[in-house]
Amino acid sequence: MTSPAQAPLGDALLAPPAPGALGVPVDPAAAQTYLGALRVWVGQRRADLDAVDAAVLRLTPDEQAAITTDLTVALTFWKAINDRHLLLETVFDGGRVGPAEAERLSTLIHGRLGGAVTESLSVPGAGSLAVSLPEACRLLDSLTRTLQARASLAPGVAEASQRITLLRQTLERIRDQLPLVPTGSQRDAAGTSLGRLDRRLLDLTERARRGADTGGIIAPLEIDAAVLERDLIVAAAQRTEARKDRARQTQRVAELDARAEAIRALERACVAAIDPAPHLAIPNVRALGPVPQAPAELAAYRHRLDRVARALDLAHAAYAAGLAERDEIVGLVGAVAAMAASAHLTPESKDDLDELGARLDDVLATAPVRLDRARALVAAFQAYVDAATRPRSRKAAP
Repeated sequence: MTSPAQAPLGDALLAPPAPGALGVPVDPAAAQTYLGALRVWVGQRRADLDAVDAAVLRLTPDEQAAITTDLTVALTFWKAINDRHLLLETVFDGGRVGPAEAERLSTLIHGRLGGAVTESLSVPGAGSLAVSLPEACRLLDSLTRTLQARASLAPGVAEASQRITLLRQTLERIRDQLPLVPTGSQRDAAGTSLGRLDRRLLDLTERARRGADTGGIIAPLEIDAAVLERDLIVAAAQRTEARKDRARQTQRVAELDARAEAIRALERACVAAIDPAPHLAIPNVRALGPVPQAPAELAAYRHRLDRVARALDLAHAAYAAGLAERDEIVGLVGAVAAMAASAHLTPESKDDLDELGARLDDVLATAPVRLDRARALVAAFQAYVDAATRPRSRKAAP
């Protein structure tokens, strides 16, 4: 007898519920049960997709083109899920699970799937989205039902009651997701779509009860229900990503604001220390206003923050370079003075160098330092020391 975990999709094999939550260590016994059920589910989903792939080869070229993209997405999801399952099995290591492994299992189950699966969920204007393992499993269930219906491969085609049961389960999952949709046009649209699906399912059930042929209307209903469920899951992932992005941008605003204050202090120090000093505008990060909620507005806000960050980089580099040049001149004066002190100089050369050194000290002690004058004096000071300490060539004897 086939166990529930091994039943085909038509007999309601769905992804097993994930234990725990993100940040909550997974109980080893619950992890063992989940991994066993997930192993069976992954194998069944692969078999279902292989059957769809084989059926696609029998379709017309137009029909193949219409279904190949969705099949590719489904296979991408299956591979990402299978790869994560292998990592989970490796960490579980046959039940040798300590506190660190239990936390790692929780992160692998409820953390985001990376790689190609994120590109499959790209949303215009919002970039790529990432979903957790349970969300990816639900999406793969939905995609598989859609593909089977479109390829006329859904198990139990002759037994409409099984497919109607699956449809009821799909609509109930959609109903459970509706409260998670923000109030407004999105929730109203999803509620309207669910209402239409409810009416179509009621009509389908009545037809099947009367013994009518439902083959021509059940597959489109399955596809529409699966698409709505998929869209709600993707929208939920998008909202989660937007919340995280908003938190990241809020933190970034605070970091850029603190950095801008530090650069303003650097600007004041530079203006007080050197002349001429650079004059670059230091943007006010807070002038951008609060971090927006909507994904499109958040993307534009993020680009403005990027421009602010680049402006701060330029200002920081300019003011730091001004102070660095002053410090370089001071260091060069000290090095050249040390060279002169260790050399054997004539009294005239020593007097000249003392005079140049005194002028340099006066220039460097004045705030702000006149950089053009300091550059000229230090060049003269260095040239004089080089000339005074250079060995003189002896004249050849006649």
